[in-house]
Amino acid sequence: MYLQNLHLRQFRNYQDQKVEFTAAKTILVGNNAQGKSNLLEAVELLATLRSHRMARDRDLVREGEDIAQIHATLERQTGISDLALTLRRNGRRSVAINGESVRRQMDFLGVLNAVQFSSLDLDLVRGGPEGRRNWLDTLLIQLEPVYAHILQQYNHVLRQRNAFLKKNQDSARAKRPATALSAAMPAGLYSTQHSELAVWDAQLVTTGTRVIRRRDRAIQRLAPIAAAWHASISGSTEVLQINYLPSVPLEKSHPDEIQQAFLAKIQQRTSAELYRGTTLVGPHRDEVELTINQTPARQYGSQGQQRTLVLALKLAELQLIEEVVNEPPLLLLDDVLAELDPSRQNQLLDAIQDRFQTLITTTHLSSFDAQWLNSSQILFVEAGKILL
Repeated sequence: MYLQNLHLRQFRNYQDQKVEFTAAKTILVGNNAQGKSNLLEAVELLATLRSHRMARDRDLVREGEDIAQIHATLERQTGISDLALTLRRNGRRSVAINGESVRRQMDFLGVLNAVQFSSLDLDLVRGGPEGRRNWLDTLLIQLEPVYAHILQQYNHVLRQRNAFLKKNQDSARAKRPATALSAAMPAGLYSTQHSELAVWDAQLVTTGTRVIRRRDRAIQRLAPIAAAWHASISGSTEVLQINYLPSVPLEKSHPDEIQQAFLAKIQQRTSAELYRGTTLVGPHRDEVELTINQTPARQYGSQGQQRTLVLALKLAELQLIEEVVNEPPLLLLDDVLAELDPSRQNQLLDAIQDRFQTLITTTHLSSFDAQWLNSSQILFVEAGKILL
């Protein structure tokens, strides 16, 4: 697939900017805070309807404006598509393909595929579980667009169940003396709540099982690809393992058996959940375990090992998406070369070649050899404007 052009209106610090992409590799050069990352973020939004910055839509709209728009023309083997995303400061976003409004956003997903790799991705290793869950969910949305709807359903049920638990926690604590707040909640205070909670339990288990199964399947496909890339980059001196660790036992693979295990686990924690006012079991508490030579990379991996691991993950994402959609996705490299030593830079640049259309941001051009510079489109970014 090839992104022919991108048109930003009132998006981030861009007022009205159109970019024509004329080469397989485009290098965006400029000082920090000029808008280089914003341009890549716009492409990422078209691919996943998510931002790795986790920004609210109101933060994506230019200061003083009510609406931001992202337009793009994408060429694929199946033809050319015009994509449009409208973001509103105080309203719902909307999407369109070839000028026709798309009611279900999941039908917009999968038209453009892209892998984002930024310096923030180093937190995949050293950060908390939430970052790894978000990374896996973003990948899954591209592999299986319906997953966006499945995840949305689960999060909706989770919010409602948490609201129910919080309401009952507050009322239960109001009935108890302050000195007893740290004690276990008496059974009589929550026994009448179980029937209502059972309704939310059933919905959480049904939607959560769909999330768990897809996450597990994605990790099983990604793990061997990432391990192969990691062995190549490290010279086969280290072994990478990726394990999906759901909060629900996964000994069984049949959906009914997973649901039964999920329900049993959540029922075991009912008392604790009612006391703490929050859901303690489910995909929102899953972990993706990354180990190097059977040692947790988060705790013991050196900075170099962590960078090698993240690079292997990103190259594996590219390969897996290409295998699933039968076309190479776009690669978005956001100021990441500065984070890699020359050896890892070469590994990444050699893997890219002209196989993937690549957009790269950088503050200087010294990281690239003459061959790369001669075969790349070079654009300069200054204060939300693209200068040729």
